[in-house]
Parts: sequence; structure tokens; C-alpha cells
Amino acid sequence: MKPNIHPAYHEITVTCACGNSFCTRSTKEEIHVEICSACHPFFTGTRKLLDSAGRIERFERKYRRHKEAKEAQSAAKGAPQGAPRGAPKGAEDASKG
Repeated sequence: MKPNIHPAYHEITVTCACGNSFCTRSTKEEIHVEICSACHPFFTGTRKLLDSAGRIERFERKYRRHKEAKEAQSAAKGAPQGAPRGAPKGAEDASKG
């Protein structure tokens, strides 16, 4: 190896945002990390459960209000309640009889 071309390699302390710290070796003088093996869900075994039922309920509630508003708007305009949309003419009379 050529002398004086390699960076200094020394012991350092790595500090996590959770407060955990551990020693290792590096060319940097100090390292700060956001997540480590002490707080990462994969290593700790804790899992975040997603509230999928809550998400679905919120979605349905949001679009139920939208649907009700649209129905109220069409009722206010006096839309005919007879034949379904796209039905041939005269189908309204046949559906009543």
C-alpha cells in the first residue's frame, strides 16, 4: 500500500434519533442516523397496523354525501323518475303498466 493516501480509520459513536448509540469504526468522525436496529419495526418485532376499515368507512362516508347531494340536485331539477337512462322511448310507459 502506498503511504499517506488512505483516510484515517478510527472508532466512532453512531447516535440514533431515538437516543440509542453504539460504537463502530469509520473514516468519518461521527455519524447521526434517523433509525437504528433498536427502533426499526423490522428488528424490534413491533408492527404498525393499518386501519384499513377506517379508511374504507371514510371513503364511503365521503362519497355517500356526494351521492346524496347529487340525488337532491337531480330531484330539485325535476328529473323524470320513469325509465332508466338509455332505455328506448316508450319503455317508461311499459314499466308503469
